[in-house]
Amino acid sequence: MLKAAGSAAALTILGGIPLDAAGAGVPAEAGMTPVGKRKDRKKILVIGAHPDDPETAAGGTICLLTDAGHEVVCVYLTRGEAGIPGKSHAEAAAIRVKEAEAACAATGARPLFMDQVDGATEVNLMRYREMRDLLDREKPDVVITHWPIDGHRDHAICGILVLDAWRRLERRFELYYFEVMSGTQTQMFHPSDWVDITATRARKYKACYCHESQNLGDVMNEWHDAMERFRGIECRCTAAEAFLHHVEPVSLL
Repeated sequence: MLKAAGSAAALTILGGIPLDAAGAGVPAEAGMTPVGKRKDRKKILVIGAHPDDPETAAGGTICLLTDAGHEVVCVYLTRGEAGIPGKSHAEAAAIRVKEAEAACAATGARPLFMDQVDGATEVNLMRYREMRDLLDREKPDVVITHWPIDGHRDHAICGILVLDAWRRLERRFELYYFEVMSGTQTQMFHPSDWVDITATRARKYKACYCHESQNLGDVMNEWHDAMERFRGIECRCTAAEAFLHHVEPVSLL
């Protein structure tokens, strides 16, 4: 949750990540990541099943983080191979990878692609190991991903793989879930944290619209606009993205 403790310099976001620009240098212009590395720089992975999932679910938050000088990596479980009617898997993947790279350029994030296949994602020992190994290599401070009971199979599988990796890696990073098309895909979602994205909402939509092959206009206008405004009402701002912090005891026994 965004929290202000007396001044803008104390503003924090998910996992207590500082949002002030202290130690990060001065942005070259509005919307650009500050020059240099802040002393308290954090690394955040936003993991989605398909190109466009990180941006639609958390694009405003990603922009806030990169603007404050933190490192954000958008991880895509698949390359969206099944996402363009009339295109082969290879053709669709090539198009959607370029779109994801353009979206990351708009938010200031770094793209990272895994090798599962859109519409045919798997949960097995090999896939568990892949996700665990990726998170072990990247060493994030915070991970944000799909709600593991999301109505979309690829979304749910992505969340399950990340949850398993978090446990196997002894909960060494903070884990949060995001929502997409709440009520139809992300179901039974009760947020613990809200992020005011009023200032970065326009850039979020610019990044989402980089995914031209997906024709996201109706999805953003009919679903995400309403979600963001509703979450904004909950935390008394114009527009917000909502997240659920996964907290569980070290031992379940």
